[in-house]
Amino acid sequence: MSAAPPRKDPVAVETEVREKIHLEILKRTGAYHANDHVLLPSGQHTSEYIEKTLVTTEPSFTEGLGGVIAKHFAPWPVDAVLSTGPGALILSHCVARAHPSRPVVVYGAKGLSRGKRRVTLPAEFQRLIRPGTRVLLVEDLVSSGSTINLLIELVEQLGAQVVGVGCLWRRTSVEVDGKPVFSLVSRDFPTFDPADCPLCRKGVALNEEFVRRAGHRRPSSVHESNTP
Repeated sequence: MSAAPPRKDPVAVETEVREKIHLEILKRTGAYHANDHVLLPSGQHTSEYIEKTLVTTEPSFTEGLGGVIAKHFAPWPVDAVLSTGPGALILSHCVARAHPSRPVVVYGAKGLSRGKRRVTLPAEFQRLIRPGTRVLLVEDLVSSGSTINLLIELVEQLGAQVVGVGCLWRRTSVEVDGKPVFSLVSRDFPTFDPADCPLCRKGVALNEEFVRRAGHRRPSSVHESNTP
């Protein structure tokens, strides 16, 4: 008589099912590309790619995903939701609207100072994040964790408290200063140097679309006429 297969952890099964659902949603937005051979701007190759700017382009999906993050953090009182970047700001509004505490939404600006990354909180928002304020950080895609860690440092410098971090996608290798993190998808796709790429060895055609787009795409714009 053969032994019964090991029983899966129900929590792990639920997490796996949830991630598959959310991955399908991201595929529908056109943000997530899988089973491909992609050239990255860094020159490395990968089989998966996510276009960050497309993650929050579908309002109904974004509202639903924001509601999932809000439900997870519902037991924590939250006074403010803080994010950076346009996609994360859209998601932040959805999270704040669905959270029972009805927190305010504020955003920081990302930039470089002497070649190093920095985040800045606009002066008009500083009255909203002060000693004792409970802050939930929200991002769309957490790749290296550098922005989140800078936001944590900024909040704590102001005397406020980070209650957690919510995001759509987090690379599993990312650490965020010991704060509770909830991500709808926790997935780290491997990257390879061209000389070591297994897809190259199999002869799979290289998709250079995303690098070409980044190099040739220009934003559309109009300028005010000089005519009075």
